[in-house]
Amino acid sequence: MATVAELESALRQSQQEAARYRQLLDHSGEVSWMIDCASGELEWLSHAAETQFGYTLDTARALAWDLAQELAPRLDRYESGDLSRRRLVRETELPHADGHTVPVEIESTLMLDADGVPVSVLGVVRDLTERRALADQQKKFASMLSHEFRTPLSTIDGAVQRLEMTGTHHDEGTRKRYRKIQAAVDRMLAMLDEYLSPERMASIGRARQPDEISPANLLEATAEVARTRRARVDLHIEALPQWMRCDPAGIRLCLEILLDNAIKYTPADAPLELTGKMAVEGGVEFLVRDHGAGVLEAELETIFGRGTRGSNAAGVAGSGLGLYMARSIADVHGGTITVRNVSESGAEFRFWLPVTAKPGKSLARVGSNSDNPPM
Repeated sequence: MATVAELESALRQSQQEAARYRQLLDHSGEVSWMIDCASGELEWLSHAAETQFGYTLDTARALAWDLAQELAPRLDRYESGDLSRRRLVRETELPHADGHTVPVEIESTLMLDADGVPVSVLGVVRDLTERRALADQQKKFASMLSHEFRTPLSTIDGAVQRLEMTGTHHDEGTRKRYRKIQAAVDRMLAMLDEYLSPERMASIGRARQPDEISPANLLEATAEVARTRRARVDLHIEALPQWMRCDPAGIRLCLEILLDNAIKYTPADAPLELTGKMAVEGGVEFLVRDHGAGVLEAELETIFGRGTRGSNAAGVAGSGLGLYMARSIADVHGGTITVRNVSESGAEFRFWLPVTAKPGKSLARVGSNSDNPPM
């Protein structure tokens, strides 16, 4: 059996661990709290409650009341066998000490004794003000994008419909082109509805859906689409993960923007290069290289700004939103987009993502072109 000295040592160690744990919680930005299940009384409140909500342990009775008001029915349901009541997460609003309300997320867990009986509720309160402000910004950004794209598309849509209606005397080839334009407009409008709605843009990165995509297949599909506008798009795929977790629509859109930018700002006979490989610093990098005039050194950073167009944009249609949108998509995925001028000629855009998956089998040889697959 343990001696009295050993028991006292164990008790001191336990008390020290508890003190360190409370110190850690006191320095956290989240408001930690504990309520006794039997009495409903607030037993402990972290220092963050005072810095964020203006409450001290003595003045936090209103806060404790809100936290404990659903405790009794929760305990009844848990004791009747509803184990989902053990841990709960909900969003609500709490009053600040100065009177205004604060949107919060409350996460709480029932703490059990040795017999499995709830003795206290331990939880945290997270201020959602910044998160909701970010969501509002994303929704406004998505609405702005949707408007900027829909305006010219609506003009094209109306013009094509009028041509189809009044051009019954046109030959079949001309009418077929009208139908192709109409189908392309319909596809773009559907993409706006599916991918660029405020809700969809807000979900990219912030609340990542458990989607996966093969980066090699993504590159091949993107290059194939680009070849409908540019005869030579060389594809280079090195060792890549078999799958990477992301928002596939967002990543695809980002690559399409970079290729579209390269097509618009280079001669029609200039080749483009699309490369995918593991980055030296970790993660995956996608490179879009052109052989045009490059980017002015003074504009290498500013071209990603909202509504910003380079000095070589004269005569090229655009609203200055493409690269801004591409960088925004990269940002919410935790990635980056940068550009540099290549010493020979042209510019190279680098799209990096923090993918942690192990590299998979390379689906194409370095330097290969899927127009002429290796034997």
